[in-house]
Amino acid sequence: MALDDLKALVFDVFGTMVDWRGGVAREAAPFLARQGRGDVDPALFADAWRRLYSPAMEEVRSGRRPFTRLDVLHRENLEAILPEFGLDPAQVAAAELDELTLAWHRLDPWADVVAGLARLKSRYIIAPLSNGNIVLMLNLAKRAGLPWDAILGAEVSRAYKPTPEAYLRTVEVLAMRPEEVCLVAAHNGDLAAARKCGLRTAFVPRPTEHGAGQTSDLAPDQDWDVTARDFGELAGKLGL
Repeated sequence: MALDDLKALVFDVFGTMVDWRGGVAREAAPFLARQGRGDVDPALFADAWRRLYSPAMEEVRSGRRPFTRLDVLHRENLEAILPEFGLDPAQVAAAELDELTLAWHRLDPWADVVAGLARLKSRYIIAPLSNGNIVLMLNLAKRAGLPWDAILGAEVSRAYKPTPEAYLRTVEVLAMRPEEVCLVAAHNGDLAAARKCGLRTAFVPRPTEHGAGQTSDLAPDQDWDVTARDFGELAGKLGL
């Protein structure tokens, strides 16, 4: 495995490292109950909220909107989906919506993540390369015990994945060459975009990210530099 010159690992976060669907559903359940909609499946609510994630970022990627941090987009998207569930955003207290938006700051890591990161950190610089903003990443790290060396990603690069700037500006901040940095992700599309920018790639599938019926990203769709079933196996394949 020709990765001897590798110096840093950067990580997709939502789905790859943390269970966004389970965490958002957990936080949405009491919110929905307080609004008189305890009959709504909170996992479906989480799915609806996530469905607007990429379209909201596309407004920024396309240049139709200046760079806007993900917390703001999440808050706007929350208001946008409420009518789907019979709720009028104007009738819900702003403080309630602000607090529910912070659900994305309180997600739990997959079981292998923290121990795997500790092993990987012993040799490599490790940092998120996420579309999440800085304070979101910091709060996730505090909650989950993620031992980052730095917080990188969209708000640092001022670009959302999968635009090339998101990857290349991250590499630039690290003062490295693209081939010295490896993106670790559970999403083939993210890895493909990183590979086009010259980064190394590691695929770790998360087959329940979207629930039991998930059909995408169950297996690698290219010959990535490394494929591992979890972060522990990833560390092992990197000789740790």
